[in-house]
Amino acid sequence: MVEPQVGDVPITAQLAISNAEKRKGLMYRESLPENGGMLFLYDRQQQVSYWMANTPLPLDLGLFDSNGVLKEIHRLMPYDTTTVSSNSREIRFGLEMEQGWFARNKLFPGTKIDLESVAKAVRARGKNPATFGLAP
Repeated sequence: MVEPQVGDVPITAQLAISNAEKRKGLMYRESLPENGGMLFLYDRQQQVSYWMANTPLPLDLGLFDSNGVLKEIHRLMPYDTTTVSSNSREIRFGLEMEQGWFARNKLFPGTKIDLESVAKAVRARGKNPATFGLAP
């Protein structure tokens, strides 16, 4: 788990670091806690793609660059297997939250996520934060 702030809003998110964790994502989840979600980490900047197979929750996907700056927000619909790809090829982190969460909290592109907390959580998982472009 990681408990960073996105802008001024504290969240609690599961980390998706391994390929298996990223593939499963929030599949089969029926609910999320308030301000809870999943944070996906990538080992390089890239264009990313998501889909909602076996995911009953409507979600918003916030995509962040290596500096932790929110670049894009995409709406993801339950069970939709259509691939949603980032516009940017410089995505390093993806944050799935309950649909409408970013708007309710007035978090728009340009908002930052606290990467120090993310690095700490990565270390706690026994991984090297530098693998994900985070300060060691």
